[in-house]
Amino acid sequence: MKWKKRNVRALADIICGNDDFGTVFKYRSSSHLTFFFEDCDLEFVHDGSTRWIWVSDRLLEVFDDPPAGANVPPAGFIRIVRTLLNKRDATPSDPDRSKALASLNAVITDEGWEAFYDDNGIAQLRHIQTNSITDIANPHRAMTKAELERRDQLTAYLDQCSEDDLIEQVLVPLFKHLGFQRVTVAGHKDKALEYGKDVWMKFTLPTLHVLYFGIQAKKGKLDSAGLSKSGSANVGEIYNQTLMMLGHEIFDPETNRRALVDHAFIVAGGEITKQARNWLGGKLDAVRRSQIIFMDRDDIVNLFVVNNIALPKSAVELEDDILF
Repeated sequence: MKWKKRNVRALADIICGNDDFGTVFKYRSSSHLTFFFEDCDLEFVHDGSTRWIWVSDRLLEVFDDPPAGANVPPAGFIRIVRTLLNKRDATPSDPDRSKALASLNAVITDEGWEAFYDDNGIAQLRHIQTNSITDIANPHRAMTKAELERRDQLTAYLDQCSEDDLIEQVLVPLFKHLGFQRVTVAGHKDKALEYGKDVWMKFTLPTLHVLYFGIQAKKGKLDSAGLSKSGSANVGEIYNQTLMMLGHEIFDPETNRRALVDHAFIVAGGEITKQARNWLGGKLDAVRRSQIIFMDRDDIVNLFVVNNIALPKSAVELEDDILF
């Protein structure tokens, strides 16, 4: 990231708690600047030099780190924003940190970013031009109590929703939020135009090359049993649908041309057993095997929660019914 010098200086003053910023941001002496960057998982130790100059130089180092993706700033910058806006650092003159948020945004919006608090009170960053939210969304990290509650809500919803609901209320919002474009449900209800896929979508790489994806979704467990129980789907059926998906062209109206699916997501609202994965991998040749991506219930739920995507309305209503 390339920032204007005046904005680097202003952000350094915010971190130091200098001048006008000292009323809403903590004043940080030499040792406390070191502690601040430790909280941001950055190994910077203040050397006793002029604080704002030293912090400015450290910020330039952070900005030089490779970004996490298109329109996503370096992870260090995201951690700095979250640490600055931590609600535990509220001051008597700014108990809800609204003044701190406004002061920080006055600097970073000039560089194309906007900070805000999500429903859990955690600071997030939005890329203004694309309106995309940047996050260090690790689905395998420890979750907060509120996130665990949302996870339970979504799990209960997946237990009772239909296959169409899984696709339209869960998968479509999820993949749109993750940056996929043209997420299109492919005639799932009438089965006429599926050609082995329930959804197709595309993803634009930072090089502006485009990859096309298809999704084959099943509501319940995906196993390899000879005779599947109620609520389960057999991987043999998935095998035939996967071959159809990878072999049939899709039409992209934005480019006015046809394209083959580059990768196929096999998604299950329940578990995908190890036997099912191995059976399908053994049936497909090496080239097509590399095109398959598996997602089971845990993958869906964890990604949904850590990305702070709004739960389907029916999931919230279901939780209310359980409570009352």
